[in-house]
Amino acid sequence: MDSAFAFMLDGDTIVFTVALVLMALIGLVEAIGLGGAGLGLDTDAPDNDLLSWLGVGQLPLLVLLVVVLTLFGVIGLSFQQLMVELTGETITPWLAGPAAAAAALPLTAVLARPLARILPRDETSAIDIDDLVGLRAVIVTGRATSGSPARARVRDHHGQNHYVMAEPDNAGQSFAEGEEIILVRREAHLFKAITEGRTFIPQLDS
Repeated sequence: MDSAFAFMLDGDTIVFTVALVLMALIGLVEAIGLGGAGLGLDTDAPDNDLLSWLGVGQLPLLVLLVVVLTLFGVIGLSFQQLMVELTGETITPWLAGPAAAAAALPLTAVLARPLARILPRDETSAIDIDDLVGLRAVIVTGRATSGSPARARVRDHHGQNHYVMAEPDNAGQSFAEGEEIILVRREAHLFKAITEGRTFIPQLDS
């Protein structure tokens, strides 16, 4: 037992031990209720392919963080233990850390979707990104054309605003800033939309 603790607290392995301790602390905070609605701490659909692939938007942020920390810690400690068995000593964390991260991130992406299906969600705010399809949105930044999406704001059934990237579903269309649209389908992080035919007209203060 003492040798196990010594191994986990060694300078070459401490970064992985810290990751597991942080994971345990987050779990403890959630378990005793200090995290509030931590499991429902969701983000809007990411505009970045890498973040979408990793699971941001599919899992609450705290759950995603727990998964990353757990995989990083377990993979790192296992790798260092393997190095001890093969060479008799651990390797520098400057090499082991990036190697563990490189393995943990793809595994996180693989686990995100099945975890999103089985974990409870906060029904007051957490929705599936596909639930935004069919809702009205407003272009808030830029002009959207085919192949050049613009940022749009959409309010879900719970009254929570989400910011997504949208472009016309029909070639040759364009959406001006302030124009109302309807999200008709999703392709990865991008929404296709049709126009409502109404644009925002600023009102002068009386």
